[in-house]
Parts: sequence; C-alpha cells; structure tokens
Amino acid sequence: MAHSELHRSQRSGWLRASVLGANDGIVSTASLIIGVASADASQPQILVAGLASLVAGAMSMAAGEYVSVSAQADTEKADLEMEQRSLESDEDEERDELAELYMDRGLEAELAHQVAAALMAHDALDAHARDEIGISVTQSANPLQAAWSSAAAFSAGAVLPLLTAWLVTGALQIVAIAIASLVSLAALGSLAARAGGAPVLIGIGRVTFWGALAMVVTAIVGRLFGVGF
Repeated sequence: MAHSELHRSQRSGWLRASVLGANDGIVSTASLIIGVASADASQPQILVAGLASLVAGAMSMAAGEYVSVSAQADTEKADLEMEQRSLESDEDEERDELAELYMDRGLEAELAHQVAAALMAHDALDAHARDEIGISVTQSANPLQAAWSSAAAFSAGAVLPLLTAWLVTGALQIVAIAIASLVSLAALGSLAARAGGAPVLIGIGRVTFWGALAMVVTAIVGRLFGVGF
C-alpha cells in the first residue's frame, strides 16, 4: 500500500493569506477604535470609525491582493509563453537543459536524459514549468479568489472589536476591546501554529505582542492628540 504523507507546507499559501487578513482586521480595527475612544469621542463616532476601518481595510486588502496576484499571474503567463516558444524553436536543447537540471540533483547522465525525454513526451511545457521555472501550468494564480478571500478574512477579524465597541460603552469600553482583541489574536495565533505545525506558544506570542503594541501606541496617540471632538 502506498504511503501517504500530509505536508503542512502545502497549506502555506492559504494559511498565510487567511491569518494575515484576520490579524490585520483585528489589530487595525481594534487599534483605531481604541485610539478614537481614547480621544474622548462619542459612541456614534467610535462606531463610525470602526465601521469605516472595516470597510476601508477590507477594500484595501482586496485591492492589494488583486494587484499583487494579477502581477504574479502575468509574470507566470509571460514565462510560460517564453518557454513554449523555446520548446517550439529547439526542443532538443530544451530536453538537454531539463536533463542537466536532473543531473544537478544527483541523477546519472543517462538516467537524467531518459527522465527528461519521458516527461517531455508526456507534457513538455508542464515539465519545464515545474522543474525549470518552479510554477505549475494547472495551478495558476487567481486574482479574484485572492481578493475576495483577503477581504473576507479581514472583515471576519474586524467584526469582533467593532461588535465589542457596540456592546460595551463607557469607561470599560477600551479595556473590553483590548481583552477581546488579544484573546482573538491568541486564538488566531494558536490556530495558525497548529495548522502549520509550529510551536503554539511562539505563534500566540508573536501575534499578541504586536497586537498589544499597536493598541497601546494608538491609545497614546488618541490621548495626546484627541482635542477636536
């Protein structure tokens, strides 16, 4: 029976995007709300600021991911087109080039040429894309999917501090937002660490430290410059 292994590195793409989006949603929205609340803003002003942070942040994440992944997709497409032209103009040279890659990885020359010939007979472009360029013909970047995923992850993270600000008013509002946000960041760090196979405490420590620092800094800024409300 074939031995099947689940490698966590396969999760790195979606895991990074989801964690980054949710983390940004929590930290940026909570920090903004705490900064505005520290400036003695009214409850409606605090909620408007939080809602604006959610919408603007989600749109920014979506736009940023769309542009970034579109550029990646364009680069991959250009590389594949260039490789296809090379295959059409001199297939023998491309086969030798592929064989050299396998020899560099430890195969004997004869075997390397046999492997290169077999793979190119099956799908020449895919073989060169995977082993020479390091991309996949069948799994190209999807800008719209990346945009929607990032926007959704950011919004999911931003909802928590906004909801806390809506439910808790008065003197305890800032403390409640900070506690709820830090607990959420700790849970997010733990989830990301477990999914990625990393030490849980390190994952929790990273996100909570930087989240707490961001909230403290914005609270200080709000207190120092909150004179216009």
